[in-house]
Amino acid sequence: MTRKRIAAAALALGSAAALVLTGCAGGAGAGDDQTLRIAMGSPGEAQIRVWDAVAEQFEEANEGWTVELNYQDDDLYQTIGLPNLLNGRNAPDIYFEWVGNRLLQRDQDGFAANLTEQVESGALAGVLDPSLYNAATVDGRILMVPHVADVSNVLWYNTELLAEHGVTPPQTWEDLLEACDALNTTGVIPIASGNKDLWAAGNWLGHLVSRVVGADVYDATLAGEASFDTPEWKQAFGYIEELQQHGCVNESVNAIDDNEGAQLFFQEKAAMHAIGSWLVSWAIDEAPDLDFDYVNLPAMPSEVDPGSVEGVITGHVVNAESSPEKIEKAAEFLAMLYTAENTEAFIEAEAVPLSATASESIDERTVRLNTMLGEADVVISPADTGYDLEVADAFYRALAEVLGGRTSAEDAVTRLAGQVE
Repeated sequence: MTRKRIAAAALALGSAAALVLTGCAGGAGAGDDQTLRIAMGSPGEAQIRVWDAVAEQFEEANEGWTVELNYQDDDLYQTIGLPNLLNGRNAPDIYFEWVGNRLLQRDQDGFAANLTEQVESGALAGVLDPSLYNAATVDGRILMVPHVADVSNVLWYNTELLAEHGVTPPQTWEDLLEACDALNTTGVIPIASGNKDLWAAGNWLGHLVSRVVGADVYDATLAGEASFDTPEWKQAFGYIEELQQHGCVNESVNAIDDNEGAQLFFQEKAAMHAIGSWLVSWAIDEAPDLDFDYVNLPAMPSEVDPGSVEGVITGHVVNAESSPEKIEKAAEFLAMLYTAENTEAFIEAEAVPLSATASESIDERTVRLNTMLGEADVVISPADTGYDLEVADAFYRALAEVLGGRTSAEDAVTRLAGQVE
């Protein structure tokens, strides 16, 4: 067998250009029903090597079958890329997706196979604890095999930098504002954020305002079932004004991207950084000597859901349009992802599968984060993964404008309500 890579075409608005890693070089041509096609946003070279290895394992166990792995730019995949693939020729048999509104949409469009039988008595039986399918179940049907769960927002802090300036990790809103004031006098940026693409601070601030209005109101409003133009939402956005007034974030917050924001933290120019659990592996790679830890979002003065955690669960959906034989083979392939060998390989590639319980390769901060997510009474979905992307974009823009001092909380909420309605 010879595995080959095919270079990506240029990305364009109306096309689903991608980097494709194919199975055997002499594999079946387009339309052959023994080619298992898999699509996802690019997970990075380390994870690509794991997927490549699993594809080889599958091909060796299934004579005559080939695996085609299709990786796209993340932003392209999340917006037009996946819909184009699903509606085009040679649609994927397996594709990466988020739980929440996106999974519901795939089901509504007829692209999500019912995997209940495969989980209960087929190839996926016993692969995962049954409770892990709860978020992937719609109307009693299991529509996704969950793979990874990420806490998408906590407040990371530089342990030594806070101690040096006599600041304790903030547990309350008042603690946070006092920390911002104290750090500003030393020339240290209190909280680094790179929000050029809107999601980085959007996740953090979305979690913050959800704590104030409550998970039910947050969900109903982002789902289009309630209005943003209420006193509760204006009060919630008012706390973002306080962050701006206390100089809690770098002035460049809306001009730099998430990588540049993280670098301020890694280079110890900032004492704190609000972002998700992926910071652990990122920091280990880029700032191996950094002593850092986290707290969950500090408690708000007006809080409906204290202790809520913002997180996402991602996994893989089998295309309902695939043939019955392909659906069965897709289940077999997904089961292979969870062997002990492959689970360890994903961990080493900086992705911790939900099936992983204990491994020396898992950073203890990641273990604590997963426990926090698993034990949370309320889990908030980031707007851009759990809800309509146009609504999420308007929501994130409104948050960014207040954080950057461009508009007041009240004006931002009023304008946001008009845009969404």
